Amino acid sequence: MSIVATVVILLIAALHVYILVLEMFLWTGPRARAAFGTSPDFASQTKALAANQGLYNGFLAAGLVWGVVASDPVGFQAKVFFVVCVAVAGVYGAVTASRKILFVQTVPALIGLALVLASR
Repeated sequence: MSIVATVVILLIAALHVYILVLEMFLWTGPRARAAFGTSPDFASQTKALAANQGLYNGFLAAGLVWGVVASDPVGFQAKVFFVVCVAVAGVYGAVTASRKILFVQTVPALIGLALVLASR
């Protein structure tokens, strides 16, 4: 079970690295605009805000990776803390921006949390 939990946590971290890249570096390009449903004008006007969001996604990814590589009890605690942060951020994003975020971010985070707790 702990291998499955680790793989899921790393996949969630990879997702957040991907979001970081989209928001920090590709925000005004066609891929990011399609992913987030923005117009060229809106993307141009919100580029700095998106980069800030991307940075926070990078911190989430870094925390999840830290949890995977750190020995217990710190590794376990970091995984739990950061995957809960991902889930909460997903709920907030689903309420304020797009319901799709609930399925892209929150559901995987809750699955990861369940697996981390079950592997303990």
